[in-house]
Amino acid sequence: MDEGERPSVSRRDALAFVGMSAAMAGANSVLAQNDSTSANTTGTTMQDPRSKYPQPPFRKQTQPWPGLARDMDPKPDHGETTYRGSGRLKGRKALITGGDSGMGRAAAIAYAREGADVAINYYPSEEPDAREVIRLIKEAGRNGVPIPGDLRQEAFCRKLVEEAIQKLGGLDIVVCNAGRQQSRASIADLSSEDFDATMKTNIYAPFWIIKTALPHLQPGAAIIGTTSEQAYDPSPDLYDYAQTKAATMNYVKSLAKQLGPRGIRVNGVAPGPIWTPLQISGGASEQKYQNFGSTTSLGRPGQPAELASIYVQLAADDASFATGNIYGSGGGQGQP
Repeated sequence: MDEGERPSVSRRDALAFVGMSAAMAGANSVLAQNDSTSANTTGTTMQDPRSKYPQPPFRKQTQPWPGLARDMDPKPDHGETTYRGSGRLKGRKALITGGDSGMGRAAAIAYAREGADVAINYYPSEEPDAREVIRLIKEAGRNGVPIPGDLRQEAFCRKLVEEAIQKLGGLDIVVCNAGRQQSRASIADLSSEDFDATMKTNIYAPFWIIKTALPHLQPGAAIIGTTSEQAYDPSPDLYDYAQTKAATMNYVKSLAKQLGPRGIRVNGVAPGPIWTPLQISGGASEQKYQNFGSTTSLGRPGQPAELASIYVQLAADDASFATGNIYGSGGGQGQP
């Protein structure tokens, strides 16, 4: 090309150059975004799941069993200020065991904000946490019924269901969530009394509750059990607890086949490491709870609020083909 001659640029080349420049600008914009939040093409803000909630290590803290969520540091998030309902459970009547804290509390808050009346069961010493939940249910404009008592007693389990039906005016969602978890390094350290208490809380109580509730459940009703990643990958220090969670998984699948012909769905939720009072009230060693959740892909434990929508979905009418399934939320570890 002679000196001074201007190069000829085709319209196609010009458009390609403009497109490439725009793509580079977009890439630079993405790289410049904050690590914890970003915006998708619709402008909706997204959160990085790694930094959304507290990460370990956590400070040393212990409480007597069964523990209180309000006294934990950091306090668990049950969706108190974040869960927004849309009427998915309008008019439904739910009974939730272990409804004072953990996944039970998250489910109770979500159910109320989705339009359901909710009865919660809890151990009497958990009254301070339970009062907060009942207040939140009532603030959602729903009927909140507190029913304290010991699930290890068959007579109380029957009374629990009967009182829930009476005060709610019916029953069509049963969430068997309450669980007892006490860490023991060796089977030699596990007493028969401890073993019996875990079995009665985690296995006998759902049997008694579901059996009592069943004559009152109509087609469209839902039963939900809380199992665990421990059902699939048991920890050595949770010998008794882990086997109850495997049993929970199996009773869900068995009952789903038994009750499907009656139009009653049965499903389970399998959490991974979730930050609840179970951990700091004897459910984990000090070293384990201080680093709780560090082995997950996200590097932190889950919060009860992150499972609330699963309990809602399994109870909602639009999940009408879901039965006999276990829904996991494990942060990248465990199954399913």
